[in-house]
Amino acid sequence: MKALIIAAGEGKRIRDLSRDLPKPLIPLLGLSLIERVILSAREAGVREFVVVVGFKGKRIMERLGDGSRYGVKIDYIENPDWRRGNGLSVLKAKGLISGKFLLMMADHVFDPGVLKDLLGRSVDKGGILVIDRRRREYIDVEDATKVRIEGELIRDIGKGLKDYDGIDCGIFLLSEEVFDAIEESIESGDDTLSGGIRVLAKKGRMRWFDIGERFWVDVDNEESFKTAERLLLKSLVKETDGPVSRYLNRAISLRISRYLVNTKVTPNTISWLSFSLSMISGLIYFLGGWASIAIAGLLAQVSSIIDGCDGEVARLKFQVSRYGGWLDSVIDRYADGMIILGMSYASWIIARNYMAWVFGFLALMGSLLNSYTAIKYDQIVKERKVRFRFGRDVRLFVIMLGSLTGLIFFTLIFLSLITNAENIRRLILVRHNT
Repeated sequence: MKALIIAAGEGKRIRDLSRDLPKPLIPLLGLSLIERVILSAREAGVREFVVVVGFKGKRIMERLGDGSRYGVKIDYIENPDWRRGNGLSVLKAKGLISGKFLLMMADHVFDPGVLKDLLGRSVDKGGILVIDRRRREYIDVEDATKVRIEGELIRDIGKGLKDYDGIDCGIFLLSEEVFDAIEESIESGDDTLSGGIRVLAKKGRMRWFDIGERFWVDVDNEESFKTAERLLLKSLVKETDGPVSRYLNRAISLRISRYLVNTKVTPNTISWLSFSLSMISGLIYFLGGWASIAIAGLLAQVSSIIDGCDGEVARLKFQVSRYGGWLDSVIDRYADGMIILGMSYASWIIARNYMAWVFGFLALMGSLLNSYTAIKYDQIVKERKVRFRFGRDVRLFVIMLGSLTGLIFFTLIFLSLITNAENIRRLILVRHNT
């Protein structure tokens, strides 16, 4: 399946941000707007693209090239009539696209999951339009294209609708029939894409698909640009985040990631940085003394914050990989081992109590199995709404608190008890759910 992307407009309302760039090339958290659209479609399995360019089209073509750097193939169509309705840009692809195809706007930011659900639907004639039935406060309703529905069909579409049921999100799954519909609309004096969709709607050929809770933004001005940035960052918070990660670490790591996405630093490099901080933390514990122990605890917490950045940067820049996730998981376990080893040694040289090694061993085993069982637990129980998850973020935060107060022996006791108790709880719940 091919995807058609409309990138021909001038974007006058966002000129302050675009400066001398065409609107589709405006950078947003490390990627241009059109790159985000292409990579979102790639995640859904689309590998062939046709991009319609107009205003400063050569800049767009030079930036994207043939698409090989993104792992896709990109062809271009130039629309010299880009000042007119966007229906003409879609019509330029007639004869170049056959069968059903995906149609998107180069300046829309959205949850990539929308495309995966949309492409799973069948289209023989007409098409499907993604709509938003929620009243989101950031949507400029006056300027938005509105949609009236009846059952599963779209009955009317247009900016001037007074009675409507949803907002056009600018994402379509269409058949070739749309080209004839646009031509019919142009003959009647309407050269917009909405005009062509209206023709199909009158024939009962347009269905709708609700975007649901997922986000989308038409980046049309500076305010909507800031909204897109905010929603992208918000989407990085995972349902499986522990309380420390959700309410403390993310607040800091997102600010760091916001800077890192504009550099050439890779997610794997960030993983190694977090690992290095953890190893240094573990080594500092060996120095003994309250000051060294406090610094080691703080470094452990800093490593926990940085540990969130690798995933954030990977998701923002579409650089998520199986190897990256596996690497992060493996070196985190080594990091945990080094920190607990350092704590055990520091606790022993302070009190000369051999029980420090016993509780250190139990804390280490509990921590390692805590991380291991979390993955298996989620796969089997499929528990997603967790009130409190005792994960790595909580463990390192507890280690920091225990180090700052100098109570590292009691911290080892606490970790050994709570981590192993959590593992046992999961075993019991899995037993009841299998």
